[in-house]
Amino acid sequence: MQLHFSPSMRSITISSSNGFIDLMKIKVAARHISYRTVFHTILILAFLLPFVFILTAVVTLEGVNKCSSFDCLGRRLGPRLLGRVDDSGRLVRDFYKILNQVNTEEIPAGLKLPDSFNQLVSEMKNNQYDARTFAFMLRAMMENFEREIRESKFSELMNKHFAASSVPKGIHCLSLRLTDEYSSNAHARKQLPPPELLPLLSDNSYHHFILSTDNILAASVVVVSAVQSSLKPEKIVFHIITDKKTYAGMHSWFALNPVSPAIVEVKGVHQFDWLTRENVPVLEAVENQNGIRNYYHGNHIAGANLSATTPRTFASKLQARSPKYISLLNHLRIYIPELFPNLDKVVFLDDDVVIQRDLSPLWEIDLGGKVNGAVETCRGEDEWVMSKRFRNYFNFSHPLVAKNLDPEECAWAYGMNIFDLSTWRKTSIRETYHSWLKENLKSNLTMWKLGTLPPALIAFGGHVHPIDPSWHMLGLGYQNKTNLESVARAAVIHYNGQSKPWLQIGFEHLRPFWTKYINYSNDFVRNCHILDS
Repeated sequence: MQLHFSPSMRSITISSSNGFIDLMKIKVAARHISYRTVFHTILILAFLLPFVFILTAVVTLEGVNKCSSFDCLGRRLGPRLLGRVDDSGRLVRDFYKILNQVNTEEIPAGLKLPDSFNQLVSEMKNNQYDARTFAFMLRAMMENFEREIRESKFSELMNKHFAASSVPKGIHCLSLRLTDEYSSNAHARKQLPPPELLPLLSDNSYHHFILSTDNILAASVVVVSAVQSSLKPEKIVFHIITDKKTYAGMHSWFALNPVSPAIVEVKGVHQFDWLTRENVPVLEAVENQNGIRNYYHGNHIAGANLSATTPRTFASKLQARSPKYISLLNHLRIYIPELFPNLDKVVFLDDDVVIQRDLSPLWEIDLGGKVNGAVETCRGEDEWVMSKRFRNYFNFSHPLVAKNLDPEECAWAYGMNIFDLSTWRKTSIRETYHSWLKENLKSNLTMWKLGTLPPALIAFGGHVHPIDPSWHMLGLGYQNKTNLESVARAAVIHYNGQSKPWLQIGFEHLRPFWTKYINYSNDFVRNCHILDS
């Protein structure tokens, strides 16, 4: 492009670069405008026009919609020429407004949802959806995904509940092989303890531990860990109580695997003369009543409103329906003073604990005239594990519960308890326990759902002496985020919850604290492939 000025400066010709074609010829009237002004104006236009063409090209290439008018082009070019390019804030505000509107309206019937984000993007491009349609699709997809996640979580919890309630093949194998050994091997049937040590079973200068379980492997870990952690293992006496079907296998294990110098006694519930129907009528009713058995062994989904509960609440309800809670072995702890009439002070242990420190100082703790030395569970670093009060265990909408109990009263833990049996025998703890069990049965289990602890919380009311929490660390069976340093420091660690260390659903990072006390070279353990992956 070339500019030609006439000698008189009265005309300007714009021609092509080869000079043959005149594109424009401008005549300037001197009386209207000065030559200098025209000259400057043309120079400015010549300078700006290339930029205008470049911006137009960029807008055309970047634009999603085609601009077919000067008005459209002006709206597109205006902000760029004026330096106001970013209008994302306005777009976000507009989209928020649309989302709020969509959130209060019903999702259109028949709205077809894409299966993935990529499919959503593809449909948006192909169908040119407006923002409102996109918002509806986004909301529907999110609600659908949330529903599927909840269903998957509840299914996972149900599967975990069944796994926790079952007996692993390896442990079942161990029980069967040891029972067979009892019938065929005289060494497996030898008296426990030897006759010369029988007087020590009632000698109160020794440290007596009581363990009630039908799990042979778990019992072995409790006993071995206690003996290995003790500074005075020769002062330890273990009283293991089991059911009739497990007795032979349990006896065989400790007869063939002695833990000298500690003393071990194994007794079946059938060997206690005191455990008669007359003395435990309520517990017989608990085990035999059809409604109770259906509650613990029946369909745990039927009648449950899953849409109105959280996964954590559902998990707690499932745990409360574990069949172990109607087992006589689980209720035996309330009869310890009668089962061991010659003992004055004992430590009761659950079968899912591991002892990591010498426990002999427990016998030196002054319970201040109380019966039960226990760790309170309403205060501590772990807000999930150590936040249990009466409101967590009882139904305070029941008039009898609301009248007699305080929802804010601090709960305490079973699993590692110091029992002063001499003081216990002077109380009415057992009678109170039976009385509240009867009331709960009459109320069709509407006063509480969770096993043996709730009636014990009531029965031991006013008889509990809190001990230091470092003696007993809880939650290793359900708190995946347990602090490993705290675990290593605790005297007793407790795998209470569904994720027991002998199950495949146990937490892998917490399992070694338990498995370190298993002798994997033992023939029975090896042949039964205990905890083989």
